[in-house]
Amino acid sequence: MGDTSQQVDKDRGETSGGRSRRGGVSAGMDRPKSRRLEDLAALWPYLRRRPLTVALAMVFLVGAAIATLTLPLVLGGVVEALGEENRGAINDAFRLLMVVAVVLAVLSACRFYFVSRFGERVAADIRGDVYGHLLTLSQRFFTELKTGEAISRLTADVTLIETFVGSSLSIALRTMLTVLGSLILLFVVNWQLALVLLLIIPAAAIPIAVLGRGVRKRSGTAQDRLADASSEAVETIENMDVVQAFGEEHRRKDRFLDAVDTAYRAALARVRARAMMTATVFIIVFGGTAMILWMGALAVVDGRMSGGELAQFITYAVFAASGMGMLGEVYGDAMRAAGAADRIGAILAREPEIRAPAIVTPLPETPVGEVRFDEVSFSYLEGADPVLSEVSFSASPGEMIALVGASGAGKSTIFRLLLRLYDPDTGAIRLDGIDARDADPIAWRRAFGYVAQDAALFSGTILENIAFGAPNADKATLEAAAKAAQVSAFAALKDGLQTIVGPRGRKLSGGERQRLSLARALARNAPVLLLDEATSALDSRNEQLIQGALEDAMASRTSLVIAHRLSTIRNADRILVFDQGRIVETGTHEGLLARGGRYADLARLQFGGGDEVLAK
Repeated sequence: MGDTSQQVDKDRGETSGGRSRRGGVSAGMDRPKSRRLEDLAALWPYLRRRPLTVALAMVFLVGAAIATLTLPLVLGGVVEALGEENRGAINDAFRLLMVVAVVLAVLSACRFYFVSRFGERVAADIRGDVYGHLLTLSQRFFTELKTGEAISRLTADVTLIETFVGSSLSIALRTMLTVLGSLILLFVVNWQLALVLLLIIPAAAIPIAVLGRGVRKRSGTAQDRLADASSEAVETIENMDVVQAFGEEHRRKDRFLDAVDTAYRAALARVRARAMMTATVFIIVFGGTAMILWMGALAVVDGRMSGGELAQFITYAVFAASGMGMLGEVYGDAMRAAGAADRIGAILAREPEIRAPAIVTPLPETPVGEVRFDEVSFSYLEGADPVLSEVSFSASPGEMIALVGASGAGKSTIFRLLLRLYDPDTGAIRLDGIDARDADPIAWRRAFGYVAQDAALFSGTILENIAFGAPNADKATLEAAAKAAQVSAFAALKDGLQTIVGPRGRKLSGGERQRLSLARALARNAPVLLLDEATSALDSRNEQLIQGALEDAMASRTSLVIAHRLSTIRNADRILVFDQGRIVETGTHEGLLARGGRYADLARLQFGGGDEVLAK
């Protein structure tokens, strides 16, 4: 797989600061982050999915707001009763106050439950959609987006949205209702003082608008830096064996701490901006409220207001003032959620590069496995040197076709194109006469069994990993595949096929992982078998044991094999020799040796010695 890894590494370098072709990741993922309230509109489809929960939450939210606005009226009655020194009126007023308090508590609890439940549901829906969409995106996307960045969007960004939908949005709606109701009732109690209070509102709105822009900008920066720190940690943990082997623990720790410190400084800048905005709003609002209360006190002294009316006015003014301050707090949460929605939207807006056409040409119900490349050219980046240039060959059932050549010659790219991880720039790839672009990618890939050089495994048992590509296979089929690939030999020493392999199969050796990967491909029972250095991690004895099973599997399948170890492909029906993305030689092992060309040169470098050694 050397050619692919080198080319992908090259791609990363060339696209890190620009646009990749075919609408690459940088075009969609590195777009300027707007982080406006309008970005929250992307959440609307998720709100519409749960109409009943939303309706119940709104009913209890409005009910709680009404109960809150009732409290000052009852409180005013208590003050009036105290002024009259009427024990019965005082008792009645306090009974009513307790009833309102209990109703408010019940309504608030119900509101909290349904709103929090809704927030959790929205977060789960978004995570499911984002993860599902990530699974449809092309390999080019994942060569440019760091793993930690994707995880950050699934976790940290969705958590911000969950907090907003499940808490802040409810607080905002309840506060707006309370503020609006308080303002209306303030006019009912004393319209002159209410007019003065209204003059304070624009004074509070100006710093929210001005300072809010700073909060919005710093919120986005903080989220980006947190994603960088997460990416640094994931990269180190995924390659812990290499980190420890080279003694790089301290350096990687320093890199992570630098990333965390950068994220901390960005978050601190956001916190400072938000604290400044909150303090400014509170000073303006409560300063104005104090002035109004002073005016109200003078009105009571002059007989223009009663004590109960002043108590009502004070309470409503506090509701309005505290509500304005609370809206300033919620605005910061809204900006952070808007930034998160924008980042998540960048993923959901990305169109899959490989997808089914409008009119799908179905593959045969039982594919034969006839593979054909017609003048295929491909490069990973637009304008870059091609990895493959006008490659043509065919492979029929029962044939074993070997692909050889130096690293970077284009061999693994052939497999990536066959699996439709990419589509060719020009030319066509056909399976049983059907062009890959005309087929459904999922149905197309079912026709291939693939053994990768790195033998990627998943957490779980040996049996679960064998069944990964054949979820409907019966236990007998899975056990037969395990036996053929010599998996049973090492599984028997542990817990059999129920042995836990660990994250990425790290509890197994390289050879054990490779045998397990081979069993997974055999269990799939696909008509085309792709083997990329499938036995490179095995010793000679185990390779000989597996060779018989491979020959049986290849007898009825179309088989394409990549091998640097030429001893494994002596019996290939045809050998395709690649050099700089082109097929430069075709023939059998003996025929190519006799020709004395590129293949013979590779054989001499690998085996050494004279022609007698090469021909053995």
